[in-house]
Amino acid sequence: MRQFGLIGFPVLQSFSKAYFTEKFEKESLDAVYDLYPLKDISQFTELIQTHTFSGLNVTIPHKQAVMPYLDELDATAAEIGAVNVIRFIRRDGRLLLKGYNTDAIGFENSILPHLKEQHKKALILGTGGASRAIDYALRKNGLQTTFVSRSSSAGQLSYEELTADSIQEYTVIVNCTPLGMYPAIDGYPDLPYEAISKKYLCYDVVYKPEETLFLKKSKAMGATTINGLEMLWGQAAAAWLIWNS
Repeated sequence: MRQFGLIGFPVLQSFSKAYFTEKFEKESLDAVYDLYPLKDISQFTELIQTHTFSGLNVTIPHKQAVMPYLDELDATAAEIGAVNVIRFIRRDGRLLLKGYNTDAIGFENSILPHLKEQHKKALILGTGGASRAIDYALRKNGLQTTFVSRSSSAGQLSYEELTADSIQEYTVIVNCTPLGMYPAIDGYPDLPYEAISKKYLCYDVVYKPEETLFLKKSKAMGATTINGLEMLWGQAAAAWLIWNS
């Protein structure tokens, strides 16, 4: 039986387990997908020594922290600086761990049909592993990007710096933070929502609930909104191709 799984902390709300378990059952595959909550990435070494994995997914907060434990990175993961897929390669009696990033693939395929002429600049809310993949995909498609976090720094704005005037040039806004994610569904990014209009495209990588407060507030101002579900489907399908290549 082939073993797959997800590492992160916490991992109670897992799209991946449901997705792959259903896939294995439908296709009668001799495989299992389990959740491995690692509070600290230092637990990763013991995990892979006690399991015979074919592949792992990686979620917050370990998308960057896991990289030193890998033997190789593919070109996209190296450029992004974050990994969400690990392939276990057994060759000549050796185990080789190779890291990939399929978040960028899933995000790119889900947002491209919605990008229009007015979408030249994007605000990326958050600076974690997912935000790096989103930044990569947007820049690849010609958009200028700016990160937003709690504090400002070179090339990075703080939420306090966002005003109704300053966000007018950023007609794409992508939330890469867990704000609004179940069960804390009352959370939302601190933005001047009154300045958002129908020219905006607002994307939330959160998929549960399907419509976060960020999306509701943006939609109420006329923006086109997208949740993270299609991105998840896309990154999972790409991961499966990697594990079987």
